[in-house]
Amino acid sequence: MKAPDRSSLRAALACAAAGAVVFQFFGNGNRGYIDTASLFYWWGFQWFNEGSETEHGPLVLGLAAWLFWRGLRSAETGDRKPEQGNRPGRSWDRAALGAMGGALLLHALGFAAQQARISILALLVFAWGVLRLAGGPRWGRAAAFPLAFMVFAIPVSALDSVGFWLRVWVVDASAAIARAAGVAVLQSGTQLVAPDGAYNYDVAAACSGIRSLTALAALSLLAGYLNFRTAWRRGVGLLLCLPLVYVGNVARILAIIFAAEAGGPGWGDRAHDLMGYGIFAIVLGGVLAANALVQRFAPEPAAGATADGGGGAEKDGPAAAPWRTAAAAAGLAGLTLAGLYALTQAPPRGKAGVVLAADGANPAELPAFLGTEWIGRRAEISAVERELLPPDTGFSRKTYVAVADPRQQVFLSLVLSGRDRTSIHRPELCLVGQGWTVRDTARMALRRPGAVGGEMPATRLRVDREVATAKGPTRVPQVVVYWFVGGDRMVASHGGRMALDAWQRVTQARADRWAYVLMQTDATDGEAAAMARLQAVIDGALPGILVPSK
Repeated sequence: MKAPDRSSLRAALACAAAGAVVFQFFGNGNRGYIDTASLFYWWGFQWFNEGSETEHGPLVLGLAAWLFWRGLRSAETGDRKPEQGNRPGRSWDRAALGAMGGALLLHALGFAAQQARISILALLVFAWGVLRLAGGPRWGRAAAFPLAFMVFAIPVSALDSVGFWLRVWVVDASAAIARAAGVAVLQSGTQLVAPDGAYNYDVAAACSGIRSLTALAALSLLAGYLNFRTAWRRGVGLLLCLPLVYVGNVARILAIIFAAEAGGPGWGDRAHDLMGYGIFAIVLGGVLAANALVQRFAPEPAAGATADGGGGAEKDGPAAAPWRTAAAAAGLAGLTLAGLYALTQAPPRGKAGVVLAADGANPAELPAFLGTEWIGRRAEISAVERELLPPDTGFSRKTYVAVADPRQQVFLSLVLSGRDRTSIHRPELCLVGQGWTVRDTARMALRRPGAVGGEMPATRLRVDREVATAKGPTRVPQVVVYWFVGGDRMVASHGGRMALDAWQRVTQARADRWAYVLMQTDATDGEAAAMARLQAVIDGALPGILVPSK
C-alpha cells in the first residue's frame, strides 16, 4: 500500500492536532446530562451507557476502519486515471481546507445551539479533510463512505420521535392481531396486560425497534455497499429496514403474548429473549434475499475495477505546499476557539418563561385556591424525574379539585428548563410511559389569562387507558393540553420550541429558560366539559405566573 508523502502527512497531523484541541476543550455545549466540554468523551460515553442505546458504536467504528483500509487496497489495484485533484502549482488543497473550514463553522453552530450531534457531524467532516490532506484524492475517496458510515454510531436518542411512533405502532398492531386470534389483552399506552393479571409486559423503548433499526440499517447498508457499485442497488436493503424491523418487532411481541398465554410469564420471558435474535433473522434475511433478487433480475453491467469511493481511481499528484493548507486550517481552528471561548464567557442572555420563585430556580408557587371553586393539592416531583432531568430544572405543580364535585380534577404542571435545552422534552413520551395511549393530536388555541387577553397556541391530545371491569375492558378517556413559554414567545409544539430556541442561541447568543406547561383532566363527561375545566384553571392559576408573551 502506497504511503502518503511525509510532508503532507505531517501537515495533516498538525491539522488533526488543531482540530482535536477545538473538539476536546470546546466540543460540547450541552452540559445537562454529561458535564464535559469534550465532544470525544460525550460521544464515547454514549457507546458504553445502556440508556443511550448506542452500544453498537465500537462495532461501527471498527467496521469504518476496515472499510477505509479496504478502500485504500482497492484503490491500489484500480485503474489509474489522470489526476483531477492536487495539481502541481496549487497553493493549497481546496477540498481539504474547505472541508475543515466548513466543519469548524458547522461545529460552532452546533455548539451555540447545544446540538452535540451536529458537532459530531462536523467532527466527521473535519476528519475527512485531514485524511484528504494526508493522502490526497485517493485517501479522500477511500474515507468518504467509512466516515459517513460512522453516522450510525451517533446516539439514537436523536431519533426519539421515530422510536416513539414505531413503539406505538408495534403495540397497536400486536394488540389488534392478538385479539383477532382470540387472545384477550388490555392495552394501556405501551403496556399489554392480561385481563386476569397473569402477565404484564411494557413494550419499552428498546423493544420499539429503534435500537435494532439503527444497527440493522447499518448492516443492511454495509451489505449493499460490499455487493454493489450503483447507489440505488446499495440502497434497496436500507429502504427495506424500517418495514422489516416493524414486522420483526410485531412478531416478537406476538410471540411473547402467545407464549405467556400458553405457559405463563416464564414462557413469555423466554420468548422475549429468543425473539431478540429472531428480529435480526427476519430483517437480515429479508435484506439478503432482496439483494439476491436484485443480483438475479437487475445485475450490474460489467465494469472495470473501481475504487470503493466511487468512480475510477485517480493518480495521486504531488500535494503542492501542504503546509499552507495546514496553516490556514490551524488559523481557522484558532478563530473558532476564540469565538467559542467568548461565547462561554459572555454574561447569560435570555429570560424565563414564567415568574420565578424566591430561589430563582423554580417557577413561582401555584396558588392554593382559585376563588372558592377550586382547591390546589400539591403534586410531588417523582424521584425518577429528579434523577433523569438536569439538576437545575425547575418544577411547580398542583392537582386542582373542584369544591362542588371532588371527582372533577385538573392536573397542572410547570417544568422550567435550566441552562440546558434538554431539560424539557416531548410530553407524549412521558404520557405513553405512564400507561396512556395517545389517540389523537391537534393544534388549538386557548384563551390567555389575565389582562393581556388574546390566545395561546397549544397542542391538544386525546388519551385513554384500558381498565378491567366486571363488564369487560373499558377505556378511560382524558384530555391533555400543553404548550411552551419562552421569554417573549409561546409555541404549541416541542419541535417549534427546539427550532426557535436554536435560532435564538445561534443568532442572538440568547438562552431562554423555557417553561413547559401541561394540563390533564378526565373526559368521561365529554370533551367540551373537560376543556371548560382546563380553561377555568388557566384563568385562575396562571395570570400571575406566565410572563407577557407575543
